[in-house]
Formats: sequence, structure tokens, C-alpha cells
Amino acid sequence: MDAKLNTLLKWGIENSVPGTTTQSAEASTTPTTNGTSSSSTAIAARAPAPYSSSDKDPSTHLLKDSSNNILTPSEAAGVAAPRSQLNPEVLAALFGGPSEAELMKAAIAVITCPTTTSQNDDGEGATLENKLIAFDNFEQLIESLDNANNLENLSLWAPLLSLLSDSEAEIRRMAAWCVGTAVQNNARTQERLFAMGGIPQLVALATSPNEPEAVRRKAIYALSSAVRNYQPSMDAAVDELTKLQKHDAGKQVDATDMDAVDEVMNALKRRVSAAAAAATKV
Repeated sequence: MDAKLNTLLKWGIENSVPGTTTQSAEASTTPTTNGTSSSSTAIAARAPAPYSSSDKDPSTHLLKDSSNNILTPSEAAGVAAPRSQLNPEVLAALFGGPSEAELMKAAIAVITCPTTTSQNDDGEGATLENKLIAFDNFEQLIESLDNANNLENLSLWAPLLSLLSDSEAEIRRMAAWCVGTAVQNNARTQERLFAMGGIPQLVALATSPNEPEAVRRKAIYALSSAVRNYQPSMDAAVDELTKLQKHDAGKQVDATDMDAVDEVMNALKRRVSAAAAAATKV
């Protein structure tokens, strides 16, 4: 179910009055002793009494009809209006909130702004924690095929790929993760990543001994998603790995052969595991 509709449904259930519908239905069908339906009686009971010319103040008369207690106009003025039970989430669903495209742009804006140790009052910076939260939200948004394809229209590929070389390892890890999510089983985004020069960046992250293990593994995940069933990226990855002596020269890999692709990716993973094991012994 759509999230907005689900929110409205939940609100409606939580704020309904138990038994009201049933009681109303019973009241409308229960016969009276004179053979007529009680619904007419109920309607008559709810109808306001006609205004009589003997009433000097019509507003006072209406107050009598709407309350068991008689309120004068001055007393009625002091009665507070009932508070709305609509929360901001429901209001956003009713009147429209930011689109997913706007949320994607906002997330990247937070991630690419200067990093601060505490949130600036002027809002020009964001803490690392807030950036990672924004990145997590962004990754969930681009799980949608439409949103992933919209990265090009929103001009978000360039800032996303620039984050692969960010000074913070956690930012590099999240950037690689988002690239992998965006290109997974998606020829259109695979083509964009290749055209933007993203394959050499991912290979560099996946093979660098100076990168943390978590960053390298996410880079391998992104690389694996980028090359499967897309030969130009597979060829580019093989060329980069050959330059780094991480792949046999002249040995081409068919991007549609999943076993062959797995062989290349598993070799990279073994190197990461070996480097991690060596680091623990030091």
C-alpha cells in the first residue's frame, strides 16, 4: 500500500469511535411499538427545534440545541475550539509533501556540504552522523528503478561519484554502496556509470591496500553490479585490473557469463580477506 494512504488509514482507525457505526445501523432498522422504524424517531430527535418568534435571541436558541447546558453568547466565546488530531505526517499526505526527486536532491545536498563537529546555526554544515543518515535515506530511495534512472535527470551522478574519493572512509563506503544499488540489474544506469568514468574509481577503491576492509568490499559489490550483463563496463574493469596486475593480461571476461564474473569478483574478495587477516597479525 502507498505509504501516504497507509498513514491516512492508520489515522482513521485510531481516531474512530468504537461502536458508533454499529449503533447507528441498529438504530436505523429497529422497529418501534407503533410499527414505524426508529430511524424516523432518531432523525426527529436530532432535528433542531424550530425558531420561535418568542425567542428574543436566535443565537442563544441555537446554543440550547447544540448543548445540554445553556450557554450565553459571552460564555460561548470563551469555549476553546477542539484541537485537531491530524499530525504533520497526515497533513503532508493530504496536502502533498516533497517528491522523492526532491528528497534525493536534498540528501545529496546534505552529504556534499561541509562536515562540522556540531550543527551550525546557519545550517551551512552537517555532522558526519547526519550525512550518513542522509546517505542511508538516499540509498533506500534509489532502490526504486525509477529513482535510480532519475539520477541522470537530476544531475546527481557527478556528485555521487565525487564522494568515492571523500576524505571520510564512511562516506566512501556509502557512496560505493549507493552506486552498487543504482546500477544493479539496470542497463540504463550501468551505461551512465561507465560514461561518467566510474569503473576506474571503483577498481581503485576495491584494490587499494590503504582502504579499510568495509570500503573495499562495498566497492567490489558496486563493481560486480556494474559489470554484470554490461560488456563495456566488464571490459573497462578487466583493463584496469590488468594494469594493476590483478588480472591475467589478454584474458577477456564475458559479462553474461555469471560464473566468469564471479571468478573475477571472488579473486578481489580473497585479496581483501588476506589483507584484513594480515593486518590483525601486526
